[in-house]
Amino acid sequence: MSSETLSYFLKNEDIKLKARFQVALQCAPFLKGLKISSVITMEQKMCEELQEIFEETEVEYRILSCRDSRCLVFFFRRSELEYHLMLPDNQRLLEAYGYHMQNLDEMLKRLAQRVRQISSRKLGFPHEIGVFLGYPKEDVEGFIQNEGRKYLMIGYWKVYSNPSRAKMIFKSYDQAKEGVVREFLAGKSIREIAQ
Repeated sequence: MSSETLSYFLKNEDIKLKARFQVALQCAPFLKGLKISSVITMEQKMCEELQEIFEETEVEYRILSCRDSRCLVFFFRRSELEYHLMLPDNQRLLEAYGYHMQNLDEMLKRLAQRVRQISSRKLGFPHEIGVFLGYPKEDVEGFIQNEGRKYLMIGYWKVYSNPSRAKMIFKSYDQAKEGVVREFLAGKSIREIAQ
């Protein structure tokens, strides 16, 4: 995609178009089923378009926090995320951060609390968000143990284990992004892209 195309969509005044393009561009691997979930920061006024964008799809979203007219939005497919979070390794890691509940809505509520709590202290994101985003357990644990340093490589996340696997995943994400943008520019809706 050319920088002119990117600039056109990002500077466009049409909020509906801008919201759809941002979701297509930043959530492409999730929309294509390669990721368990996705998180992006959007202008608050663009969040109002999300209900319509994801109508008649399995995609749900939660606004985790809003600050200075910008919102952190978490996208997921309920059954897939529930299954992923209930895996024993993920449960153990999440329990260490106070996620003792078995209900997805309660877990997302706790995640939103943690996001607000940590961002209010300007400390970034809660480390366990990597579990919610489907990052490999070893990389989430490596990030926590190394405080975000000493990683082997960086791409869609910081990699602490198995960089060859991560490179393959990152490549598939890049290909998904290119494909989704092509579909979007050809006139497909997010609903059609996410099927």
